[in-house]
Amino acid sequence: MRLRFCTCLALALLSAPGWAQTPPASPPPEAPPAANPAAPAPGQTAPAAPSSQMPSSASPANPGAAVPVPGPAPAAPQTRTTLAPGPNDPTNVEEVVLASQPAAVMTGTSTWEDAFTNLKAVFRKIEDALAKAGIPPKGRPVTVFVHTDDAGFRYEAMVPVASVPEGRTELTPEIKFGKTPEGKSLRFVHKDAYDEIDGTYETITAYLDAKDIVAKDAFIEEYVSDFTDGQDTNFEVNIYVQPKE
Repeated sequence: MRLRFCTCLALALLSAPGWAQTPPASPPPEAPPAANPAAPAPGQTAPAAPSSQMPSSASPANPGAAVPVPGPAPAAPQTRTTLAPGPNDPTNVEEVVLASQPAAVMTGTSTWEDAFTNLKAVFRKIEDALAKAGIPPKGRPVTVFVHTDDAGFRYEAMVPVASVPEGRTELTPEIKFGKTPEGKSLRFVHKDAYDEIDGTYETITAYLDAKDIVAKDAFIEEYVSDFTDGQDTNFEVNIYVQPKE
């Protein structure tokens, strides 16, 4: 579980043709001229021939109709980026460098059993406050687990934004403006139910032990999928572990 992961980290501190020419046929004998059936009888005047002159231009069918003007194209939905670019491959560990981004941050505590429910509610509260302030989110929600024990954990829940309004240090009294983590990291991908994420942390712990990597105590979760159901087997999370330098 994640608690064991953090404990192992603490212990570790100690221990890419031509045509065929044929003669022309003889012309047929000249036939006598045929009588003109349209010739007028004596004393009659021939009818005038119809005029072959075409009108200079065609009149519009409805000269008073207004030409429709197309309206503005609908705005494209805003893309929410992850902390580090590049494809996520659940079978590989990726070495990435996180760039710090401004974010709306809310701190709190939770038990392990209520982790999914509590984090879902916290991110909803942050995003509702951002919407009310007219500040669009830029990145995916992030949780930094700053302390863990048997009872639960203390966290910093973050929603990255493009920029912080000038002169503002907080969004609401309980939601402050801060920054996301930065620096060299190892990215692991969990794609399964959130309730099964402890198995991924066991894999991470084994990887760090095998590579003799000493990591920082805090670890980072970035939620690529929306919070819907803790049992959703397509739920995708980026887990960032930062080695100590």
